[in-house]
Amino acid sequence: MPTPQVLLSTSSVYPEASTSAFELSASLGFDGIELMIGVDSLSIDIDAVAKLADYHGVRVQSVHAPTLLVTQGTWGSDPWDKLRRSGEAALRLGGDAVVVHPPFRWQREYGAGFVEGIRRLNAEMDVKFCVENMFPWRTPAGSFQAYLPGWDPTPFDYEHLTLDLSHASTSRRQSMDFVHAWGERLAHIHLTDGTGSLKDEHLMPGEGDQAAWEVMGEVARAGFEGHVVLEVSTRRATSRHEREVLLGEALRNTRRALAVGASRD
Repeated sequence: MPTPQVLLSTSSVYPEASTSAFELSASLGFDGIELMIGVDSLSIDIDAVAKLADYHGVRVQSVHAPTLLVTQGTWGSDPWDKLRRSGEAALRLGGDAVVVHPPFRWQREYGAGFVEGIRRLNAEMDVKFCVENMFPWRTPAGSFQAYLPGWDPTPFDYEHLTLDLSHASTSRRQSMDFVHAWGERLAHIHLTDGTGSLKDEHLMPGEGDQAAWEVMGEVARAGFEGHVVLEVSTRRATSRHEREVLLGEALRNTRRALAVGASRD
């Protein structure tokens, strides 16, 4: 049974620029890149990204739409136009998946039509729009429901879903439970970790409470055909060499866990 391909998110090299992700992906042997739109000026210039990908021989296989708080102004203010442009970027770069966060609660009109709108985009474009699990915003005063129609995509009629292990931890849920609940709707994975903190930590897989390697083994055993994207924080690295060591070790461990899972009956 073939194992899923492992991609490197351009956000995983921060505070280095997206160019570093392409360099490290090529040198470490990742299977490709997930481009986070809006993290720097390069990421919004799709022609420049295409040239960079060709230069390094690294394919951009997925795109993260500019739906974060910090990328709200990227590509204008129309959320549907931003998603469509993300789909066009993925296709232009040879990718097949777009990661989408659900709307914020103050985007009421967008949120009211979100489920149907995502279904329409999936029908119209030759790319998968994969809605990501988020989390309640927790404060000492209590939880704040920040997303519409909800942070947990499980009960909604989305065809394709992205599982983020750090978000699962922040929501005090277990990623393995999402894997089993979603079944074939699981189309994309952000491999990372967390400790249940109020903060979305994006730890290296295996450093938190999400049984990351067991999750990798389970999805491989079940025949998962989507992408596994290493989306982690490497801010603790004090040099390019240290960042390269962290990412290289995570890549090796990920492939090992996937291979073990794929070999199970």
